Amino acid sequence: MLKTKEVVLMSRNPVLREKDRWPAQKPSVLIFDVNETLLDFEAMNPLFERVFGDKKVMREWLGHLFMYSMTITLSGLYADFWAIGAGCFEMVGTIHGIDVTPQDTKALRQAMRTMPAHGDCEEGLQLLKDAGFRMVTLTNSPMTPGEKTPLQNAGLDRFFVKQYSIENCRAYKPAGSTYHFVAQDLEVAPADCCMVAAHVWDTIGGRAAGMAGGLITRLGNAVLPIPGLPQPNAIGATLPDLARDIIGQWR
Repeated sequence: MLKTKEVVLMSRNPVLREKDRWPAQKPSVLIFDVNETLLDFEAMNPLFERVFGDKKVMREWLGHLFMYSMTITLSGLYADFWAIGAGCFEMVGTIHGIDVTPQDTKALRQAMRTMPAHGDCEEGLQLLKDAGFRMVTLTNSPMTPGEKTPLQNAGLDRFFVKQYSIENCRAYKPAGSTYHFVAQDLEVAPADCCMVAAHVWDTIGGRAAGMAGGLITRLGNAVLPIPGLPQPNAIGATLPDLARDIIGQWR
């Protein structure tokens, strides 16, 4: 059952032009984003409440994290995702006049690695698995040898045949090379894949790379109705809603 805020969000989504839903084949592979799509960033609110005295600063930091990871790629440079997260944490501290300590930064990295899954994930992923889709993940978070991945810590790794990180390409999403790397490694055409994310910038990246797109409009996310830009082929306020749309179209 949808939460009230989710129903309101869906009702406010604008009607999309059908010609902006670029045609898609029936994908057999679903490529899932991890951060915020599957894992709940809101779990870090207590850390930001403690450090900044305001949990809303988490969203400010997250926006910087996404923006500067993309900026680094567009500039032809590369830095580790954890390093970008820590640097943005300290930068936001400077903006707010807060002295961020090394202990705070250590706590941030631990929190980023151990975020819980959204409550709707298991149901949605099980629906898609039962429907016969092959599922993998593609995340900005690097793999650390000898340590569990954030997905493993959240207990969702069993649904996926493989976990990919952008560090293989040394470029952050939505760079086209990241999506093409996954398709090539799986030995499938981009058209055989659907990029699933809670972020429009990620579905645009996947669509521009030749994939279908699936958008979860979790609280704080919505479609971007700009004429001429590729829109998601499937949309849902929750992962089970999106799963039912995907299954209805492609199974």
